[in-house]
Amino acid sequence: MKEMENIEMRKDIIVIYNSQTGFTKKYAQWISEALECECVELNEAGKLNFEQYDAIIFGGWACAGGISKIKWFKNNLKKWNDKKLAVYCVGGSPIENPEIEVAMKNWFTEEEHQKVKIFYCPGGFNYERMSGTSKLMMKMFISALKAKKDKTEAEKIQAEMISKSYDISDKKYIEPIVDWAKHICD
Repeated sequence: MKEMENIEMRKDIIVIYNSQTGFTKKYAQWISEALECECVELNEAGKLNFEQYDAIIFGGWACAGGISKIKWFKNNLKKWNDKKLAVYCVGGSPIENPEIEVAMKNWFTEEEHQKVKIFYCPGGFNYERMSGTSKLMMKMFISALKAKKDKTEAEKIQAEMISKSYDISDKKYIEPIVDWAKHICD
């Protein structure tokens, strides 16, 4: 990354990310700065020689209960058998949301969970930077949520929260990722 040109970067860890509205990119940059390692967008990953890295951290954004571009990461798991691997997902839900843990269990098979460390980072919504398709999906979801009879208090709060842009990202949420990376690579 250009901002890190004056820092002696680690060569054993890389952060690769896919970001639509900027939250995942922000976390990638924070992680990269904290670890003093390289950080690249997913569309640049094809140019990389992964042999040089001991650890690969992939970041994607939450999308319909999954992680954007996770298929790319999963397609490389066998090639990266000797690597330490982590995935972080950035979503619009606060970290306390119990549905996050349930979703995280479903992102990978039991075998993959043995190989990949998974993290969640709260981000937010930025409707101004969303694709037209994503905006439409969110509008439909919000309408369905608001139309639901007998909404729980949590559903009422969620419908109100996601009706507009907001940012709940915080640098403190990278601490477990940074600790994991330092522990496995030092």
